[in-house]
Amino acid sequence: MPSLIDLRRRIRAVKSTQQITKAMKMIAASRLRKAQERVVNARPFAQQSLHVLNSLASRVDSSRHPLLALREETSAPVLLFVLTADKGLCGSFNTNIIKQAGSFVLDTPERQVALGLIGRKGRDFFRRRGYDVRYEVVNIFMHLKYGDAAAIANVAIEDFTEGRASAVYVLYNEFKSVMQQRIAIERILPIPRLEGLDPSRPLVDYIYEPEPATILDRVLPRHVEIQVFRAMLESAAAEHAARMTAMDAASKNATDVIEQLTLYMNKMRQAGITREIIEVVSGAEAL
Repeated sequence: MPSLIDLRRRIRAVKSTQQITKAMKMIAASRLRKAQERVVNARPFAQQSLHVLNSLASRVDSSRHPLLALREETSAPVLLFVLTADKGLCGSFNTNIIKQAGSFVLDTPERQVALGLIGRKGRDFFRRRGYDVRYEVVNIFMHLKYGDAAAIANVAIEDFTEGRASAVYVLYNEFKSVMQQRIAIERILPIPRLEGLDPSRPLVDYIYEPEPATILDRVLPRHVEIQVFRAMLESAAAEHAARMTAMDAASKNATDVIEQLTLYMNKMRQAGITREIIEVVSGAEAL
């Protein structure tokens, strides 16, 4: 049975931890507002770009540009970019992504998968377990810039065009709301084509000015950069939301623990006082 001094120390320790969790919740809430604004501003352009390029890829011969070339995913390893956080204390944010990445690797044994790891948690997990890691970068989500996404997109484009990757996917947490994040996996290379087109109807081709090769050389790499940047913005906002929710739950749990310890300490004090009174009364009666 712990003594009163031990209980007081435990209560003080829990209160100190609660102050930290409350401070982390406020910081995450502040960063979430900025990250959410960036996501909301980036989504319309990224979604419209994806729609236009999907439509273009469906109407253009895949041989016109290397980024449109369709390949069998067993012909070369698939490159999977996994977006995790650099820090913990954000609930199941990192665990869900790592679990999904492991499932992606193991679900199709005949397909080889190489990893591009963005974020310290994913890098530390997969590097210790002997996975094929081609690219890794950490500490970029604190001050996320478009140039960071461009560097990652250049790696994807280079591996795909040189035949070291048959396809490129990105796995990340999509920001839905403060309480909800959804794991998303998207193929960014080759450029996806529209589904559900009627094969009996001829596809309408575009009139290009200047030449199609010139337009595709400029547009397709920029499209890949935009999609990677949007995924990184989604992941950053989802991380802050998950951390804010986790710290809020931790603060509430700390309050419950403090109440339970305080109640238990008061019961022990009351029992001690009652015992002392009984001893005094018993001594007086004996005299």
